[in-house]
Amino acid sequence: MSQGLYLTQKLAQQQVLAPQMQQSLAILQAPILELRSLVEQELQQNPVLEEAPPQPTPEDETSAIKKEDPTEPPADVYYDPAVEKPSNQPVDDFQVEFEKLAMLDQEWKEKFSETNQPLRSADVEEEKRKYMFDSLTSETSLSEFLLEQMRLSDLPPDKYPVAEMIIGNIDENGYLQATIDELAYSTNIPADEIEQVLKVIQTFQPSGVGARNLKECLLIQLEQAGKEDTLEYKIIKNYIDKLAKHHFREIAKELNIEIEDVQKAAERISRLEPKPGRIFLPDNDIYVVPEVFVEKVGDDYVVSVNNEYVPRLRISNIYKDLMANPNTPPQDKDYIKAKINAGKNFIKSIHHRQQTIISIAKEIVKRQRKFMDKGVSYLKPMTMSEIAEAVGVHETTVSRTVSGKYMKTPQGVFEMKYFFSSGIQTLDGQNLSNKTIKQMIIDLFKNEDPSNPLSDHDIVQILAQKGIVIARRTVAKYRTELKILPSNLRKEY
Repeated sequence: MSQGLYLTQKLAQQQVLAPQMQQSLAILQAPILELRSLVEQELQQNPVLEEAPPQPTPEDETSAIKKEDPTEPPADVYYDPAVEKPSNQPVDDFQVEFEKLAMLDQEWKEKFSETNQPLRSADVEEEKRKYMFDSLTSETSLSEFLLEQMRLSDLPPDKYPVAEMIIGNIDENGYLQATIDELAYSTNIPADEIEQVLKVIQTFQPSGVGARNLKECLLIQLEQAGKEDTLEYKIIKNYIDKLAKHHFREIAKELNIEIEDVQKAAERISRLEPKPGRIFLPDNDIYVVPEVFVEKVGDDYVVSVNNEYVPRLRISNIYKDLMANPNTPPQDKDYIKAKINAGKNFIKSIHHRQQTIISIAKEIVKRQRKFMDKGVSYLKPMTMSEIAEAVGVHETTVSRTVSGKYMKTPQGVFEMKYFFSSGIQTLDGQNLSNKTIKQMIIDLFKNEDPSNPLSDHDIVQILAQKGIVIARRTVAKYRTELKILPSNLRKEY
């Protein structure tokens, strides 16, 4: 058979998610802030969708509200796709609508000026947003701070290029990432010259910057503090490896001093900064917006979903009037109809998302009542399949719903995934969550004797006395996950 290119036909069946289903899954899985971005993106792409004005608060129920256009749909949380504007309504006149809005806006301003209440309008919100962004300041980076000190130092200007090259190789933690030989090889600058300039940079602030390793960093800090003759300087210079392993007894024996002196020196060393550039790192705190609020009212817990950050959507009356207008070209009607259907599906997907979240959240609160009352120690083991069966959805739907979403409870803000965990059955038949056992281990370590810390085997025995039978390797795994050192490294002499 000769080689070449041929066309062939093949018939095959393949399951593909419809675009509408893909959009619904994306909306369900998106956290609330990401959902807001999806809504704003859809508003830009679909002209028939518009954001409804915010719902008035009880104190805003004035006569001005009663003058709103009666043809407007009710200000529900979201526009109900089933509620359509009657087809016999006239086509909107833009100029008339504009004059109505202008008159209504003026009435609002007069009303609020009389009551001395702040004006709640899009303009005011935009001004607040603009003021917030204008008020943001740009923080100085570590490199900029070092370059500024370089210009104010006694370093000759002809050495500035060398200093800039060195500063460019200092990482965000304040350490020099390249060796002197590497810098000399790549720049053809003598190593002695680079070393001299580096010594100057190491006198800059923050103390310890420009060091090549932790040992040099700590020594620089002690030198700048005038503590070259101290015990901690001698320990860092000669015994830093043993210090890291808490071999205080060996250090005391070699220095011929009491072990208590080594322990006190180690405590002073722990106050030094191992990462001088840390203060210039950006604020990495993660701020989350809870999707669900759980509040105790009387003896019951009330579960509510957060709608504050989700814009209220509706179908624009202008396009519905165009659909009802017999003079609208057929191709325009087809386009508008497709966009209206897409808008309705988008709104339904948001409704479905909120309803699914609240249903799952209520079931979680129902099963974790003791956690809501008393805290983490009373968290019960619970799986997603159990919640899925109770709510009447698939397990993957529960997984998508709780992904990246948070719940504000009387015990604090927790990721919704936090409430799902495997469990261990005690000897008396009680089921305990592994998070509960981890909390018990934390409490045991907190109350241990520092001079005689608990080993993993000790933890196993203490838990066994409480009817919790787990293996030593399980305790070791939990301890590692909790970032707790082994007993030999926690011991204080």
